[in-house]
Amino acid sequence: MLRFLTAGESHGQAELAILEGIPVGLSVTEEIIQKDLDKRRGGAGRGGRGLIEKDKVKILSGVRLGKTIGSPITLLVDNLDHKNWQNKITKTVTNPRPGHADLAGALKYGFNDIRNVIERASARETIMRVAIGSICRRFLSEFNIQIDSRIIRIGKMEIPDNSQIEEIIIRARKKKDTLGGVIQIIARNIPPGLGSYVHWDRKLDGLIARALMSIPSVKAVEIGDGITNAGKFGSQVHDEIYYDEKYLRKTNHAGGLEGGVTNGEDIVCRVYHKPLSTLGNPFNTINLQTKKSVKAVVERSDICVVPRAGVISEAMIAFVLSDVLLEKFGSDNLNDIKKNYQNYLRRIKI
Repeated sequence: MLRFLTAGESHGQAELAILEGIPVGLSVTEEIIQKDLDKRRGGAGRGGRGLIEKDKVKILSGVRLGKTIGSPITLLVDNLDHKNWQNKITKTVTNPRPGHADLAGALKYGFNDIRNVIERASARETIMRVAIGSICRRFLSEFNIQIDSRIIRIGKMEIPDNSQIEEIIIRARKKKDTLGGVIQIIARNIPPGLGSYVHWDRKLDGLIARALMSIPSVKAVEIGDGITNAGKFGSQVHDEIYYDEKYLRKTNHAGGLEGGVTNGEDIVCRVYHKPLSTLGNPFNTINLQTKKSVKAVVERSDICVVPRAGVISEAMIAFVLSDVLLEKFGSDNLNDIKKNYQNYLRRIKI
């Protein structure tokens, strides 16, 4: 079983992660991971923190001489902004933001200071998910599985190009507002048979949806053409099967998943991000101490996460696919897994 744990607060000393279950013999370097972390740093719509952080990753354990050794992989990224927050971090924050975890988190844990919630609920944590996903992506590449993403929509603008993205975000920034959008993720060269139709908690579409929904600001996940399919006849949406040296589909409305199991087509998902919760013109809220109406706290924040959120979704899908692939073909050794994989492909005539 593949699993990971992250730790760290947004303005603490560092972000950390432990990834357990990667087999022996996988080539992993800090440089490989860094490429994905740099993608997360880029893109329009970033707040001021993007100018401060360098997001340099360190591998602390689980890798020797560029190869995994089977023990848990520990990763660390320093928070350079930590030193700038020595005084700010001690100030009590009592005006929760509508749309954020602030109030719900404070009520859950009995906090009088929502800073305790803000620091962990921050999307800063996703930097470690991207680092973990980079290792998983490296593992999947041994089986020729590739994952990429693209922007489908920002705000109301469909499939914008880079200049349009900059323009719409600049307009939102001037209005002191935020923007959401939609990202499409595609995983290619997926073998049939990953996942399960037998048990509800092992259905791959459910595992993917859970992973993607756990990303901050994600409020909906679509697999294949799930949303538009709901308004059509079955004769319009099901993918006819034909055979040409292997089983294929004429279309892919199902997004590569049937009954919780991969069918050999590309896995296609869409992730819907809500606009971020920190508004330059804040909404009314209730002060936790006085119970009186006040304006919500204004934290330093991005305007739009969509231009750099694709790599986060890619990372989560890479983790899930690595987990189910290990479940089906698993071993402690990469070469053994690859042999199991090839035997399976021969059995199903691919």
